[in-house]
Amino acid sequence: MKETEVTESWNHIFIFVVHPIIIIIVFLYSINLTICDSISAPSDTILLDCGSSGESSYNGARWIGDIGSSFLLPKYSKSSSTLSVLNQYHKRVPKIPYSTTRIIHSPLNYTFSFTRSLKFIRIYFLSASYLNMNPSKAYFSVKAGCYTLLSSFSPFVASQELNLAYFTKDFLVNVVEEKLNITIIPSSLISNAFAFVNGIEIFSVPSTIYFPVSNFHVPYLGHQELNISDHQYALEMLYRVSIHEVENVFGAWVEDSGYLYSSLHGSVLDSRIRPLSITYNTSTSFDFNYSAPEELYWIARTMGSNQDANMEYNLTWSFPVDSGFKYLVRLHFCEISMEVTKVNQRVFKVYINNQTAEERMDLVALVGAPFVAFYKDYVVMVPRESERRRNMSIALHPNIASKPKFADAILNGIEIIKLSDSNFNLAVSFPLKEEHQKKKRKAPLVIVLACTSAVAFALFIAIYVLIHQSCKKQNRENLQVLSLNATRENYKNMQVKMTSGHQCYQFTLAEINIATDNFKEDQVIGEGGFGKVYKGIINDGVTPCAIKRCKKGSHQGFKEFQNEISFFTFCHLNVVSLIGFCQEENELILVYEYMANGSLCDHLYKKQNQPLSWNQRLKICVGAARGLHYLHTGTRQSIIHRDIKSANILLDHHLVPKISDFGLSRIIPFSSHTHVTTEVKGTFGYLDPEYYKRRKLTEKSDVYSFGVVLFEVLCGRPAVKRVEVEEQSEKVGLAEWALHCHQCRSIEHLVDAKLEGKIRSDCLVAFVEIGIQCLSHRSVERPTMGDVLSKLEDILSLQESFEDQEITM
Repeated sequence: MKETEVTESWNHIFIFVVHPIIIIIVFLYSINLTICDSISAPSDTILLDCGSSGESSYNGARWIGDIGSSFLLPKYSKSSSTLSVLNQYHKRVPKIPYSTTRIIHSPLNYTFSFTRSLKFIRIYFLSASYLNMNPSKAYFSVKAGCYTLLSSFSPFVASQELNLAYFTKDFLVNVVEEKLNITIIPSSLISNAFAFVNGIEIFSVPSTIYFPVSNFHVPYLGHQELNISDHQYALEMLYRVSIHEVENVFGAWVEDSGYLYSSLHGSVLDSRIRPLSITYNTSTSFDFNYSAPEELYWIARTMGSNQDANMEYNLTWSFPVDSGFKYLVRLHFCEISMEVTKVNQRVFKVYINNQTAEERMDLVALVGAPFVAFYKDYVVMVPRESERRRNMSIALHPNIASKPKFADAILNGIEIIKLSDSNFNLAVSFPLKEEHQKKKRKAPLVIVLACTSAVAFALFIAIYVLIHQSCKKQNRENLQVLSLNATRENYKNMQVKMTSGHQCYQFTLAEINIATDNFKEDQVIGEGGFGKVYKGIINDGVTPCAIKRCKKGSHQGFKEFQNEISFFTFCHLNVVSLIGFCQEENELILVYEYMANGSLCDHLYKKQNQPLSWNQRLKICVGAARGLHYLHTGTRQSIIHRDIKSANILLDHHLVPKISDFGLSRIIPFSSHTHVTTEVKGTFGYLDPEYYKRRKLTEKSDVYSFGVVLFEVLCGRPAVKRVEVEEQSEKVGLAEWALHCHQCRSIEHLVDAKLEGKIRSDCLVAFVEIGIQCLSHRSVERPTMGDVLSKLEDILSLQESFEDQEITM
């Protein structure tokens, strides 16, 4: 009996304990296999901040300093030096990884332990004068394993070509061993040459991004198909271009407008104005984190609706590339037009570098249906010529031989990737050796000329001193006065330069803490989407200012912060001035001139302030219109504010209005002239209905919003108001109510009770008329801000004459 009981006990243990554990282990193991199978590359990531020590966090990313790290052996630390960069000449340069650098005078090697897979490598460079060394002496090569990524590379020349102080170089390298060595070698061709690096970013990516199978056959223009093996080639990612702003794990895709070649740029087809279900071609490998994001296919560039004009030109993009290399060109397509749903309705040709890549591109025929996203790859050889750089062109043209319904073409995005050559080389040398040799040959002549000039100058000074010695005392007093005036003028010029687009002061976080008393809550004077606004005191407690601090989790953030700084060059009485900014320890802070009387909405309906008179309200409207008219017409490129509302019209101590908050503002590019196609942003109640429907942002979008502000001023009520209707709370829009009152000829109902009897009747009619015109649903029917300003000035003149008559009586 005991043995039976023991046996039964063991059976129970096995059934209720051991067996479930085995099942769980098998289940977890199967999940692990599934996960491992679905992920084609490890997720290990390294962000190396060169020249720094310890760890730091920047924009949510964790960076590791290379000082004392396992990536850099002590012998290499001794043969190189680190430098903390004071970016006084580069105020807009991101703090990490550009605040420090590693200076290299002899070959240096970073070693990273990795699993075998395809790696993305991004190297960060800030071209500057380090330790008073000539930037042109930075001349070096970079290798990753057996691949040469950069050869005789000059960041100085590269920054001039790109017109950027800082930039990155992006590569994809297949790691076939358990480690990756990145070697940096100063050039032996230039005397006293050195190398430097500010940061290195590495992470694993799926090998199927650009190599769907082990041997990938792609059309090689002018040749037979080319086999591309991920073990054979390294890649340099040069261009990722889209029709609108998108981004993926590699960063932002650049808008295509800067690469369009001809004066005819076609038109933009935006599918976001209506709900579409876009699918993806199953024969193409899609990974939304690494390949093109889904948003890329929502918008396309076409040639336009004028089919006769389309036959007269090619829709062309042009990209500078290095000669002597093969390039993988990936073109992204999706037929998103509601009018093109069948075969042979839109057929076009594709040319790459004047070679025919596609004679008959019919997207619906190729993938079997509209609204199917896919891409096509091509390899093109750019022959080596005397010039190091050449332009690669991509052109589209209608194929009328197929007799399609529309003489048109369409494209969503472009990628251009350089392939390494047979010597595992991705690099082209920068032609600096000859220039340095010329400088050496010219050195004696330069020295002779310099000595001659110095002697001549010394003789001139001696003669000048002898001649004027006798009258020096007599003129001393006059000279002192002139010197004082010159000093004042120089100071004035310096201040103008600070606020005219060359430099914007960068505050330290310590200065901001002092100015706000460590962000004391009783210093808060406002709050918006970006964060709280504090009253601060700067310049040793002399100058009041408004300090806007980005709050954690804000729907606005780094992009809006950069946008505000990029617009700090405004110089207009009716536009708020940006004094400076702070970007430190994950803080994003903007410092503006202080507006003592807060926002316009505070005086209309938010606070118990002394009510504004009608005359004051008109003057505020006129001033705000002047500021907005300046943004539209007074700058080199028209600027659309995109968030005009009474809360963003601030008043100084004299009630002078100033337009503020440029976090959402956009510049109209020269290539567009009329609009920007972008996602809808702004404030509910002020949004242009046409912009909301079609995503086309124009100056008239600001005009619509300003029309809402005009009625806020007249009515003394917010743009959106909650009212109780049949025991339910509903939101009523001011714009709709104003249109209703105008249509019913009851505009007197729009007047704020505080203004009854204070408004001249013809002024009221004219004011309502211009406001109604601003609220037209069709943008073409709205006036320009110049027209609005002119009308408001006339109304103000009439009102002032009316008030003068009352005083006289």
